[in-house]
Order: sequence, then structure tokens, then C-alpha cells
Amino acid sequence: QVQLVESGGGLVQSGGSLRLSCAPSGSILSWYIMAWFRQNSGKEREFVAAISWSGDRTYYADSVKGRFAVSRTNPENTIDLQMNSLKPEDTAVYYCACRTSSASVRTPLRWTDFRSWGQGTQVTVSS
Repeated sequence: QVQLVESGGGLVQSGGSLRLSCAPSGSILSWYIMAWFRQNSGKEREFVAAISWSGDRTYYADSVKGRFAVSRTNPENTIDLQMNSLKPEDTAVYYCACRTSSASVRTPLRWTDFRSWGQGTQVTVSS
């Protein structure tokens, strides 16, 4: 079982930047997919970005392409989400998640395919 802990959320003005970090623990294999999802009250959890644990493949939702970047840091082995040019519609609780399946990746990734989740971190973008 993979445990995940997020950090880095907060309040930022429109056009600003934030960096989220996800610290996984447990046994993680190279084909695992580490992803970021977000959710607003009353809405379904939405795919944002993902990266293979090996770090050689990244995936993005159309709504964040060109603004967000997902990466795996070394040697800390965290999964970071750099968010630039933030918009009020990016406001949500952001969750880190891990998918253990070796099935091919098709975007947008479905949150139901992920078994391990962090506690979430709030991101608020003011207009």
C-alpha cells in the first residue's frame, strides 16, 4: 500500500503561481502512475496531470496544458505540480493519487482507477 502526503496549497491571486508536492511512501514500481486530481464541492474529481514513477512519461488535462508541469524530484522522490498562470477556475482541493495497474494510459485518467490517495490540499485563486 502506497501512502501519500500532499503539501503546498494556499491562496494566490489570479496569474500567480503555486507549487504542490506529494511525498509517497511504501513500495513503488516503475510503471506506477502518480497523478494529481482536483475536486470542487458537488463536482466529480477531475484529472489534472500525471507522471510515470520512472519519470519518462507525463500527461496533462487540456485545461492545464502549458500552465502546469508535473515532475518527480530527486533525491527527495516527491511528485511536484508547478502551477503557473493560475485562474479562479483552478480553485479546488488538489489530491495526489497512485495507480498500480500496468495498463496503458489514456487521458483523461479516471479517478476510479486509483487506489491510493492523499488527504488533499486546498488551492484558492482569487480574481
